[in-house]
Amino acid sequence: MRILALSGESVCRAELERVGVDPAAFRIFLAKRESLAIRLENLPASTANILKQTALSLGADCAMHRDVIRGRKKKSDVILFANRRQLSRICERLREQPPTARACAERIELLVRRYDARQRILKVGNVSLDLSERTYYMGIVNVTPDSFSDGGKYFAPDDAVAHALRLIDDGADFVDLGAESTRPAAQPVSAREELDRLLPVLKPMRKRSRAFISIDTHKSEVARVCLREGADMINDISGLHFDPKLARVIARAKAACVVMHIKGKPRVMQRKPVYQDLMGEVSAWLADSIFCASEAGIPQEQVIVDPGIGFGKSVEDNFTILRRLAELKSLGQPILVGPSRKSFIGAALNLPVQERLAGTIAASVLAVAQGANILRVHDVRAVKQAVMVAERVAGP
Repeated sequence: MRILALSGESVCRAELERVGVDPAAFRIFLAKRESLAIRLENLPASTANILKQTALSLGADCAMHRDVIRGRKKKSDVILFANRRQLSRICERLREQPPTARACAERIELLVRRYDARQRILKVGNVSLDLSERTYYMGIVNVTPDSFSDGGKYFAPDDAVAHALRLIDDGADFVDLGAESTRPAAQPVSAREELDRLLPVLKPMRKRSRAFISIDTHKSEVARVCLREGADMINDISGLHFDPKLARVIARAKAACVVMHIKGKPRVMQRKPVYQDLMGEVSAWLADSIFCASEAGIPQEQVIVDPGIGFGKSVEDNFTILRRLAELKSLGQPILVGPSRKSFIGAALNLPVQERLAGTIAASVLAVAQGANILRVHDVRAVKQAVMVAERVAGP
């Protein structure tokens, strides 16, 4: 269940087609897309019809599979089109209906509260950050010989530490240390090799700076050692899906974590990735990651979600995610986005990785406008300055 970001007519048409709405009714719903569009999945036909009639009685509307109305389909996804006043009255009336309709009202109210919430609290160690006050920045330090953007440039520990400190001076709130390249077709490294690269950077960093240190790893052993040595959070590209022990390690350390969506493993993720419902699949994956975190004992206020720009996504998929990023607010968690220097920018501008700063800035500014709370970038100073101006223009 999520609130859809129907930014254009083509997006709205695609969602109506996915539900199975009669094309003859498209014109009616296209005119309503400025309202909130709430997608509810797999409703019993009886509940869908109650929702439809309730919505119509209050000036709202509900799109569903055409065969529900004809009595040929027992369940359907639906899209409810309503403004907030109408939603409040719809939920009031649904609470007077059978249990499945009452449950539907509760789900809608929870979803809208999550979506509308101004405050996004992130707890890192003993510090609570209100991410709604401003945009936060995560600077990237690749302690690798083969990362796509700057592989080898900061492979030496002294160079990596110096670069991390520069990023902090440039305005980074977090520094993300990664010792295993996750670019497409990258070769995996062992936990031992990862630690051999990370610890000579992490230890002096912890002594020299109070900035939050994130470790970009999906291995529980790497996470356990790094958290013991002073790291504050784990940035897991697998969303807690690759290593079943990782969530428990994070929970025991009382650390924060980023859970990211990825399709496949890094070595094969860019071999023609295909989605039936891109935003639905990304949202469902991240919801499962949040559930895994909760089951392991990681509090909700310590979990950040990341849609995984460039991780098992086509060029157009990445633009779609940025265009519809606001849908992830339905998950109720802070949102991190990492568009920095990635190939979708290169494809759009026909530019090599070293010349993608302008594209990175544009993607970052628009991501914040769509609800991103944290930006993971290489060029912290330039991106931060651009976002600050854009936020000043947008106003409070």
